[in-house]
Amino acid sequence: MKIITLHVLDDSLQVSYAPAGQPAAQRQFTIAYNSNQGIGENLENLRVKLVGLDVDAAIVDNALSYPFSDTVVGINHQRIDIGLAITNMLNIPVVSSQAIAEQGLDAALKAKRDYLTWHLDYYGQYQGKRNYGQEAMLTVGNGFFGLRGAYTEAHADQDNYPGMYTAGLYDQLTTNINGRQVTNEDLVNLPNAQALTFGVDHQNPFQIKASDIQDIYRSLNLHTGALTTTMLVQLSTGHSLQIKTTKLANMHDWHRLSIQYSIKPLNFAGSLQVYSEIDGSVINANVARYAAFDQRHLKITGTGQQPDTIYLEGQTRTSQVDLILGSHLTGPGKALAAPVDVRPNAEQHIQQMRSVAVEPNHTYTFEKNVVLFTQRETSDDLMTAASAELPRTNFADSLSSNTTYWQKRWQDADIQITGDITAQKLTRVNLYHLFISTQAIASGKIDASVNARGLDGEAYRGHVFWDEMFDLPVFAAHDPQLAKQLLMYRYRRLPAAKKNAQDAGFAGAMYPWQSGATGDEQSQVVHLNPMTNTWDPDYSSLQRHISLAVAYNVIMYTRITGDQGFMSHYGLEMLEEIAQFWLSKSKFDQQTQRYTIDQVMGPDEFHENYPNANATGLANNAYTNLMVTWLFNQLAALRQSLPQADVQAVDQKTGFTSELTKKMTAVSHHLKLDINADGIIGQFEGYFKLPQLDFRKYQKKYGDISRMDRILKAEGKTPDAYQVAKQADALMAFYSLDTESVMGLLKQLGYDLPRQALLKNLQFYLDRTTHGSTLSRIVYAVLTAMAGNMDQSWQLFSQALLSDYYDIQGGTTAEGVHLGVMGAVTLMSTRHYAGVDVLAPKLTVTPHLPQHWQAMHFNQLIRGIRYHFDIDHHQVQVAADHAATLTIGQHQVSLKPHQPVTITY
Repeated sequence: MKIITLHVLDDSLQVSYAPAGQPAAQRQFTIAYNSNQGIGENLENLRVKLVGLDVDAAIVDNALSYPFSDTVVGINHQRIDIGLAITNMLNIPVVSSQAIAEQGLDAALKAKRDYLTWHLDYYGQYQGKRNYGQEAMLTVGNGFFGLRGAYTEAHADQDNYPGMYTAGLYDQLTTNINGRQVTNEDLVNLPNAQALTFGVDHQNPFQIKASDIQDIYRSLNLHTGALTTTMLVQLSTGHSLQIKTTKLANMHDWHRLSIQYSIKPLNFAGSLQVYSEIDGSVINANVARYAAFDQRHLKITGTGQQPDTIYLEGQTRTSQVDLILGSHLTGPGKALAAPVDVRPNAEQHIQQMRSVAVEPNHTYTFEKNVVLFTQRETSDDLMTAASAELPRTNFADSLSSNTTYWQKRWQDADIQITGDITAQKLTRVNLYHLFISTQAIASGKIDASVNARGLDGEAYRGHVFWDEMFDLPVFAAHDPQLAKQLLMYRYRRLPAAKKNAQDAGFAGAMYPWQSGATGDEQSQVVHLNPMTNTWDPDYSSLQRHISLAVAYNVIMYTRITGDQGFMSHYGLEMLEEIAQFWLSKSKFDQQTQRYTIDQVMGPDEFHENYPNANATGLANNAYTNLMVTWLFNQLAALRQSLPQADVQAVDQKTGFTSELTKKMTAVSHHLKLDINADGIIGQFEGYFKLPQLDFRKYQKKYGDISRMDRILKAEGKTPDAYQVAKQADALMAFYSLDTESVMGLLKQLGYDLPRQALLKNLQFYLDRTTHGSTLSRIVYAVLTAMAGNMDQSWQLFSQALLSDYYDIQGGTTAEGVHLGVMGAVTLMSTRHYAGVDVLAPKLTVTPHLPQHWQAMHFNQLIRGIRYHFDIDHHQVQVAADHAATLTIGQHQVSLKPHQPVTITY
């Protein structure tokens, strides 16, 4: 084992390098700090110094003594957890010499590796969007509600945002903006029920203030879903305290939230007050660009108080959904009347207080337990429900329930990656967010689906987009009931989708690009360009491919789970209605003898129209037309394979006739694509007539050109006029399906491209894509892997994996994590790197592990059979709980129940 030892000084970092157990260092060097660089940039010099050396671990020999981390050091009058920083940079564990003295080297390193892969930690106090982003990453939730990882002592301001959301609770408000009446529907920010703070000797309650805080360490434990914040405080009065807060959203009894609040006075005796509050004065203020709109979605209808309990009742202003929050504060000392609230909106708050006599270096632990009910999921009287549930709610029960839930969930869904600490941790973080955003929906009692930002923030107003298609395979392979209920959200909105189509002049069902409460279109018709502060037309609702995503989800859910009952009772109806919409949009051109689909947008949102055109939208978008062809093929096959009585019953309901079947066949063989002489698939008809952009010029001028659409509009130009893309579009079908399937679709349509077409097309579009969406990198990571370019695939994959952790888009994570990317990254690791393709009609395994991943281990539930895979660079070992057959590389493998088979590939 090769180890570096670090000795931290105020002006430099002394480093020695040697194999473990060797008395003398092989290399020694000193890295002087550059005062013009930040700590991170100075540490980057360490990476440069280590080039060519094989380093397995690091030891810090003069770390400071803290209860929350053994690798905190002081550098130039600042403190940093150098262990976290170096692990992120070098992907190695870092331990202190003190930990080695207590445990031994091997045990200390093993414990640290385990800790790092099961915890998401942040050290230090951050401001602005950076802290907002960390709050989103540290959200605790259970699929019924999500609570951002803000400090309990904070209220919403420019640095802190303690938002709370419940799945599917939307409200619409209309605002007059520059003479325009603009209506927006938002996922409602609920009253701040986590508010909890302290005071000393009846002085003013503590508020988060940088000058009073010596240290803050936040740690999300993925084993339990518990977020622990440890804070060292020194007040201006000289009082020093340690505050430890642990929050849990109960995964079993999902109306419950529990907070444990421990206070240790460090240098004084006296009295200590703990203040608990439910703040109903909140608004939706997480997204700065929405600030001009009316964001006050709640009206408080009542408050109530008992000795240790407070209640706040409210109602959404337009949707008129009633809700109640109850809070119970327990702990040492006695309950006192809360001080008189002199704030102007005092009636929107309810407070309670406890007071206790304290001694130095003793810990005083309090509990705040909260319940939430709304009339959407609860038919009983809300006060009755809350008052019955609250006495049963306690921290110990929530911790026990969560430990049981997560132990079972990780046994089923964990993806173990050997050889990459960072990828292991962030893969688990992704899975954590996917399930805390949705789990309660599996109960069938909550009418909601997975929205683009989960229950972590207010971006995209909490609406449901096509991001479902990137997440649903993960849910289907681990929790089919959850996946089914997410699809039922769409089924219940089928009447709205049919009305959308009818209102637009089409048959069948046209799902909205942005869906919320009812399934009507929530996309805006104008968009405020933040670079010009002007209103630009917004044609994003022309992304009719959302209906194809819904159809894709239905088909892939059934393929993964084998749930033919869902297909017969719900799925086929959705598919036939969606197919009728596309048939009604297809126009036959006598001159070309081909069908055209126009007035649409593809996934690349930079292109909305043809320059100087009178009509909106584009014609013959390649992704749309290929997926329509695929849908028609799938529907035709399903109509033959399902019980004919079920098909006839659905046909009678949808009006699907033999004439429509014939037209479906005709369209699926004659849809038009724009393919040039070099075999490049045009993103849409006329794409090749557009000029290219000089990316280097714009990068030099603007630096970040990911949102090239805004840049061009600020210059008085339009992205419609250039070959520039926000994200993958023309090649998206390769991502959703596979190379063989897409090549077959192209051939079916009369376009016979050579096998190497993907590689050629891939380079063409990579040269024109700015990655303005976080989804772009992961889609291209898959495409480059399919094309055999593993180095480029890894680069794009790792950027997508780190996108929320490092908030690579410069502030978007502050408004909620990107669940679509999290699902897509998770699926790619098993489908393309491990090579287990759950989306294929027959299970195949063709591994292509990244070079530094030593092995992967995971389970998947495929068509009722639970498989366990152990995959390294040479072998696949697979076991199943039922007899099964699958293909591993070139081998046809038959499995007997619980008897592993190992194949060398």
